[in-house]
Amino acid sequence: MKKIIKTNNAPAPIGPYNQAVLSGNMLFVSGQIAINPETGKLETDDLASETKLVMENLKAILAEAGMNFENVIKTSIFISDMNNFNKINEVYGTYFDTETAPARETVEVANLPKFVNVEISAIAVKSSF
Repeated sequence: MKKIIKTNNAPAPIGPYNQAVLSGNMLFVSGQIAINPETGKLETDDLASETKLVMENLKAILAEAGMNFENVIKTSIFISDMNNFNKINEVYGTYFDTETAPARETVEVANLPKFVNVEISAIAVKSSF
C-alpha cells in the first residue's frame, strides 16, 4: 500500500508524478529543483541559494511525512556541471550530521528539468532503532 505525500510548502509536480510516496516506513521523495513554492518561479541566479532552495523543498516534503533529514538514508544529486560540485556540496552538507549522513551519489548530467543546475532526490525511513 502506498500513501501520496503532498504539501503546499514545496513545488507542485511539473509532470505525472507526486512529491513523495510513503510505502510502509519508507519515503521516496521525487527530485526537487529550485522552484519557490510561494511564487512558482525558478530561482537559479546564485548556485548556493539554488541549492538551499532545493534542500528546503526536500525538508518541507519530509516534514509533511513526519520526518526530517535524520530519516534520510539515501540521496541522489544530479548536477549540470561537475565544476559546481564543491559549492553544491557545501550547502548540502549543512543539512546533515557528518557522522550520520546518508549514502549518496552525485552525477553530472547533460540537462535537467527547466535547465536548472541541481536536482536532488531522497529516500527516507522511519525506524525504531
